[in-house]
Amino acid sequence: MESSIFQPHSQDDPFKTPPTRESFRVDWKNLGYRYYPLYLHLKHRFGGRVQKISLDGGFTCPNVDGTVTKGGCTFCDNRAFSPSRRVKREVIQLQIQRGIERLQRRYENEMFLAYYQPATNTYGPLEKLRTLWETALEDPRVVGLVIGTRPDCIPDEVLDLIDEFAARTYVSLELGVQTIHNASLEWMNRGHLNDVSDQAMQRVQGRRFEIGLHIILGLPGESHAMMMETATQVARWNPHSVKLHNLYAVHRTKLADQLAAGEVRMLEMEEYIELVADFLEQLPPSMVIERIIGDAPPKNLIAPQWCLRKGDVQKALRETLERRQSFQGSKYSN
Repeated sequence: MESSIFQPHSQDDPFKTPPTRESFRVDWKNLGYRYYPLYLHLKHRFGGRVQKISLDGGFTCPNVDGTVTKGGCTFCDNRAFSPSRRVKREVIQLQIQRGIERLQRRYENEMFLAYYQPATNTYGPLEKLRTLWETALEDPRVVGLVIGTRPDCIPDEVLDLIDEFAARTYVSLELGVQTIHNASLEWMNRGHLNDVSDQAMQRVQGRRFEIGLHIILGLPGESHAMMMETATQVARWNPHSVKLHNLYAVHRTKLADQLAAGEVRMLEMEEYIELVADFLEQLPPSMVIERIIGDAPPKNLIAPQWCLRKGDVQKALRETLERRQSFQGSKYSN
């Protein structure tokens, strides 16, 4: 069965030229899915289970150090968002070893992606970036890189360096776009507007690496129509993957203070599930859905508490799409 569903790709070096969506196409509908999950994409691309190891390269952000603004994003506390920021930072080799040991207690696999996750992981000298990425790839169990950053922190020389690595290994560049609406970007103290995201998406076209986007649903002041406008733009940009996050509040953030003052509210679970279903229907079927919900450790999370119940959210989303008789891409048009 699998041979008819998983479309095989060339066994020649697939990273010599930019891979196409068709090179790694999975007929996920015939496998019983309502959207295209990340693990299915990675399983097909690598031939087995692949897990991400969160690594801390010691970076900061331009809206933290004062380059564009100060204070960081309204919602952000890296210790809550990234496992590697919850412990004392260690050298990359040791982070990889401990990350693999931790994951192997839960999963039986020998392939891992080095995920440079907290802060802005292209915000540094080229030689630092090269050294960090080379160090991760020295471990034979690491089969690729995932690099989290911002749309305003990918100058051409950094993109060229990423492309150089993508010529010999799997690389995914994740951009924290969050929304296309300037009022929301200003609210969150992002330090850039949507034109920067749009320019970034134009500048990454034709590169060897994959592109992933982070999107937040439930931002204060955004109507349903506004969030669907973001969905439509994401579909036009057509990245390889997208991560959907619900807005949630953690301690030690401006958002926590705003929530306590009654200035913002968090979406209810039912509202969020309907939004995600609507969003997925607007996206092309070839786009990988890396995540449909965000969360934080219980000790860090203030609200909403329902986002800790990932299994319930996934089940409810599946049931919603089944009730609608719809799929990812049901309302997508080129």
